[in-house]
Order: sequence, then C-alpha cells, then structure tokens
Amino acid sequence: MPTPDFVLDLRSKVGTDPLPLVGVTAVVLRDGKVLLGRRVDNGHLTPITGIVDPGEEPADAAVRETLEEADVVCRVERLAWVHQLPRVTYENGDQSDYLDITFRCSWVSGEPYPADGEMTEVGWYDLAALPALVGPEMRRRIEVALDADGSARFEGGR
Repeated sequence: MPTPDFVLDLRSKVGTDPLPLVGVTAVVLRDGKVLLGRRVDNGHLTPITGIVDPGEEPADAAVRETLEEADVVCRVERLAWVHQLPRVTYENGDQSDYLDITFRCSWVSGEPYPADGEMTEVGWYDLAALPALVGPEMRRRIEVALDADGSARFEGGR
C-alpha cells in the first residue's frame, strides 16, 4: 500500500516516533450484505479503511477510499464509532497511533473489484457469515455500524 505523501513528509521530520493519524472505516451495506476486501499487506478480510488527508472531512475520506479501493460509490449515512486503536509498529520501525472513525455507508453504484492494488479481492459478503470471515476488531466495527439505535459510540470520556 502506498504511504500518503504527507505521511512520508512527516516521517522525514519525526523518524519512526509515534505519529498520530486519523483513519476511517467505511462499512458499506447493500441488500443485507457488506463490502469487504482482502488486504494485500496482511491477508485479512476487512471493510474499506484508509487515512484522512490533511484538511479532508472524515466522511469524504470514507467515500474517497471506497471509490479508490473498490470502485464503489457510497453515501455516508451516519457516524457509528470513534475510537483509538492500539499503537501500530510497522516492520521498518515506524509507529502510528490511529484514531479510527467508523461510518455506516450505503451502496450507490459500482461493482466492486480491487481497483488500486491495496486489496487482492473485493466483494459483497452476507452479514450472517461474518463471524467466520472477519476478525474481532473489524467485526466490532461492522456490528456497531449495524446497531439499530443509530447512536454514535465514543470510547473513553472518563
């Protein structure tokens, strides 16, 4: 996956020190199914995820990432969850602290395929089959987006 230019620029200044970044997860729904892709970097099946560009609205980033990664146009319906992920340390030693913003989205148009090379496969998966397909962290993001009460969840606040 190509690292965004702004992250490379920041890395040239901070080295491998922890870098706070904002990420988005787009839980895109269509007719009882969810859009998932198999990531090139780790082989995991996940909803569409990505990094928010400087000055970009997070909901716009979710729509952009869905189009870039899967060639699917989606509409953001609502904010589902805001939470801090555990620190990630990459093989090269870079450390990142991601604040994830998860959105519930609906399909507008397009048939999924791995458009930008970040996924090896992309498609619609039956929501009833998720426990066997998706790891607990990503499954929780999907479950929160599906929650019928429609309230956004926030971690912390103590």
